[in-house]
Order: sequence, then C-alpha cells, then structure tokens
Amino acid sequence: MSNEGDVAASPARGSMFSTDLYKRNQGRITRQATFGAIALVVILGVWALHRQLHSVDENFRYGIDAALVVSGLWLAFRVVNMPRFADFLISVEAEMKKVSWPTRTDLVHTSSVVMFVIFGLAMILFVYDLIWQRLLGLLGVL
Repeated sequence: MSNEGDVAASPARGSMFSTDLYKRNQGRITRQATFGAIALVVILGVWALHRQLHSVDENFRYGIDAALVVSGLWLAFRVVNMPRFADFLISVEAEMKKVSWPTRTDLVHTSSVVMFVIFGLAMILFVYDLIWQRLLGLLGVL
C-alpha cells in the first residue's frame, strides 16, 4: 500500500529521473522537433547568461554553463517523454498527417494572391494617408 501512495504522491519525481522512453516510436518527429526547440531556448538562455557573467572567474563561468546546458537538455528530454505531454505530441503528429497539404503550384498561386492583396491594401492606405495629410494641411491642423 505504501508503494502505491509514494508513486501517486510524486509521479513527476519518478519520471524526471527515469531514462525510459514513453511510446518510443510514436510521434517521433514532433517530439524531436519539440526537444530541439526547447534545447535551442536552453542554449540561447545559457549563452545570454554567459555574456552577463563577465565579472565571474572564467572556469567557474564555464562550469555554470555546462551544468545549466546538461540539466536543461535533460529536462527537455524528460519533458517530451512525460506521458501527458508525449500523448499530446503524438496526437499533434497524427493530426498533421491528416492535413491535405497544397501542391507547389497551388502554394505559389495563393501566395501571390495574398501578396497582391496586401500590396494593394497598402497602396490604398497610402493614398488615404496622403489625402488626409493634404486635407488637414489645408485646414491648418497640421
């Protein structure tokens, strides 16, 4: 009985120090991309901290950097293998496989329409701005 209580009381602690992979082959691409994004944030954060700690001893500074990178990468690895989050990433990848992606020509055509409309609206707003500027200048407001 006490074993069940211990596991229920600290499921996060048990999963953070485990090296098991949850549903190893499911949602692999999404999990790898998520790990890469978290790792990039960790590394950029450590780099920014490294630049701020210029008054600290260099060996100590590199030790802090190494410890933070290793612990951050381990945390990223464990986060993408937590059952709830891993199930979410698995379902995201499953939904992405259901999406009907456009062909290259469809993509080019729709992108050109969007760019044409945006530039057209920008020109209309520019003309409106010139009209209001001229009108308010004649009235002496500007």
